[in-house]
Amino acid sequence: MKFLVFVALVAVSAGETAYPEAYPAVYPEAHPAVYSEASPAVYSEASPAVYPEANPAVYEKSTYDYAPQPYSFSYAVKDEASYNDYSHSESRDGNVVTGSYSVALPDGRTQVVTYKADSYGYVADVKYIGEAKYPDYSPVAYTPSYETPVYTAENLEHTY
Repeated sequence: MKFLVFVALVAVSAGETAYPEAYPAVYPEAHPAVYSEASPAVYSEASPAVYPEANPAVYEKSTYDYAPQPYSFSYAVKDEASYNDYSHSESRDGNVVTGSYSVALPDGRTQVVTYKADSYGYVADVKYIGEAKYPDYSPVAYTPSYETPVYTAENLEHTY
C-alpha cells in the first residue's frame, strides 16, 4: 500500500503543470514602421450591364370540350335515437345544377333550402316549415342533498 502511495506521489510530481509557461520578461526591441505614400486610385468607367431580352410567357386559355355529365342523387336520414332528420337531393343537366336539402331544427321547425346553380351564379331559397316551439322555463326548487347538521354546544359555566 505504501508503495502505491509513493508511486502516485511520484507520478503527480513528475507530471506537467496545469499552467502555461509565463511570458518572457524581456521583449525584443521595436523598430519604427516604414511609411510610404500611397499611389492614387485609377478610375475607369464601368461597362453597362447586358441583360437578356425579356420574352414573357403568353397565357392561352385552354378550352376543353367535355361531354355532358348529367347526374342525379338523393338521400335521407331519420334517426330517432340521435334526433337526426335531414335529406338532400341534387341533379345536374349540362351546366345547370338544381337541388334541395332539408334539416329538422332543434326548435321543431324544418328548414328547406332549394337552390339552382348555373352560369348566372348560385341562387338559394330558404323556407321554414312549422312553428318554433320552446319549452316553458320553470326553475327547479332548491332542495339540499343532505340534512342540515345539528350542533349542540356544551353548557359551560363561567367563573370570574
